[in-house]
Amino acid sequence: MKARTLKKNKVNVVTLGCSKNIFDSEVMMAQLKANKFDVAHEAKEDDSEIVIINTCGFIDNAKQESIDTILRYADAKKEGAVDRVYVTGCLSERYKDDLKKEIPEVDGYFGTRDLPRLLKTLKADYKHELVGERLLTTPNHFAYFKIAEGCDRPCSFCAIPLMRGKHLSTPIEALVKQAKSLAANGVKELMLIAQDLTYYGLDLYKKRALADLLLKLVEVEGIEWIRLHYAFPSGFPMEVLDVMRNNPKICNYLDMPLQHGSTKILKAMRRGITREKTEELITNIRETVPGIAIRTTLIAGYPGETDADFDEMYDWVQRSRFDRLGIFTYSHEENTHAYNFKDDVPEEVKKERADTIMDLQSGISHELNQKRVGQELKVLFDRTEGGYFVGRTEFDSPEVDNEVLVSMKDEYIRLGDFTKVIIEKADHYDLYGSALPMKH
Repeated sequence: MKARTLKKNKVNVVTLGCSKNIFDSEVMMAQLKANKFDVAHEAKEDDSEIVIINTCGFIDNAKQESIDTILRYADAKKEGAVDRVYVTGCLSERYKDDLKKEIPEVDGYFGTRDLPRLLKTLKADYKHELVGERLLTTPNHFAYFKIAEGCDRPCSFCAIPLMRGKHLSTPIEALVKQAKSLAANGVKELMLIAQDLTYYGLDLYKKRALADLLLKLVEVEGIEWIRLHYAFPSGFPMEVLDVMRNNPKICNYLDMPLQHGSTKILKAMRRGITREKTEELITNIRETVPGIAIRTTLIAGYPGETDADFDEMYDWVQRSRFDRLGIFTYSHEENTHAYNFKDDVPEEVKKERADTIMDLQSGISHELNQKRVGQELKVLFDRTEGGYFVGRTEFDSPEVDNEVLVSMKDEYIRLGDFTKVIIEKADHYDLYGSALPMKH
């Protein structure tokens, strides 16, 4: 048993998975801090009395990472390196009973909507006056901004509704209040997230109200960029595009996971849209907001995907020329509709198909980036790395998209500031340039 150097009342919050989980951890950390806990996010030192792991249960790799993390801290508890370990989030919501059996060292398992119960276990109060308050884990100038929880979509491959429940919108007034609080603390960019942004408001206002929300958020002083993540293509509210075109604060950026380019597979996935309708939608989006960057994600190797289906997707990606694209290999998730089908595409074929699409996208991205050379772009700088100031344009979200690099040798840029940059060269995923003085 090692000597005890644990800091009493210190909590280390470890976050796995997506931006929705980051948001949830930030809310939990604000509640803990208000209850006089000393809170760290992914602390370097193992000196916390309590560890809370916010897990992901989305696909196999993410589940494995969550399980490995739980086991690591269960071992640390056995060795006396931590006192108590709690697990929350999607994996815990979905597999609570199995996890209790397999890893009994954990002191408590909680689901995605169990924050008040978790706080009670820690003898802390859930402070209603703090609703909307967060301890940011991102750089201070941007924040993920969750506008709704859960999902009502019937996609065959997706386990999210099992883990996050039915769609639940946060009222516009509450979101505006949160945005003002973030802006007062120096946040300049809001990244709107939900399982499906386009469903926003249907439960509260009996209509799709994303456009109404955006019109209120652009009025918040201090917020300069508003970015839209995770929009569903079927039933897309086109009035959102008019609001985007008419308001410079709303980034010309749309993250719309389209999942596939074959109508047969889209039907099997229960996406409620055909490839032809998808192409029509993309054309309309680009005509309404000229210069918009569209980001999408796809799935390779869905059950029953033949070489012909894949070729159809490949040709469609080639024609569509998406600005940003990511692709997952299909993960066979129990209790989803697709689990009834045979997972009949071999792993190596899934991977080969995903790599083929990424090679194609790399070439498209390289061509599109060359057109940026010579342009002046407004860039928000996030960090320094390898002798460069690293930032993003309105067409890029953190961690998943392209970056703009300015050499630290002859420039000084304050992180969290917007700076005009002239682009001098470009490769497949990055732009390089020099800072220009900003005109006020």
